[in-house]
Amino acid sequence: MNLFSEDIKEETCRRGRIEVICGSMFSGKTEELIRRLKRAKFARQRVEIFKPAIDTRYSEKDVVSHDNNTIHSTPIESSESILLLSSEIDVVGIDEAQFFDEGLTRVCNELANQGIRVIIAGLDMDYRGIPFGPIPALCAIADEVTKVHAICVRCGNLAYISHRTVKNEKRVLLGEKEEYEPLCRCCYRKALKEDAREIHTE
Repeated sequence: MNLFSEDIKEETCRRGRIEVICGSMFSGKTEELIRRLKRAKFARQRVEIFKPAIDTRYSEKDVVSHDNNTIHSTPIESSESILLLSSEIDVVGIDEAQFFDEGLTRVCNELANQGIRVIIAGLDMDYRGIPFGPIPALCAIADEVTKVHAICVRCGNLAYISHRTVKNEKRVLLGEKEEYEPLCRCCYRKALKEDAREIHTE
């Protein structure tokens, strides 16, 4: 006797899911996102990639990793646009998700419930070690969370956080190696003491 009816089989052919790739800067988040999306394209799945319109560091339209791997994307201002632009799509990729509004969690849940595979990459913490944007909530509802790590530039251990090396207290500051360095927890605490001493002596 077949335990699965035909209508259940139809449902199981298209199972939506949410995959989150998170970590500090220079940890390979975007690299892993691009790898998964290119594999989906190779499998002839319909793929759409989105990124926040404010992120124009490497390209206005492409998602670009630190290793210069690229994949074409659609820059958008708000998470709601993803729903409007994801009809007849099998896989949705979202880069730099920490810069999106909190509505991204609901949007991703809705897409997954529609049977779409959603792959998200983003910083889990800002430069102060505070959970960043919608990433914590996305990790909570995700089917799979992959935490990737950069290497601490001071001691070689796994990095914990992106330490800001320039004096700017804005939470969102787009930057690269000139503005940030990946540090382990121990080296980060030392760096904070050094920063405090510099401020005190000014």
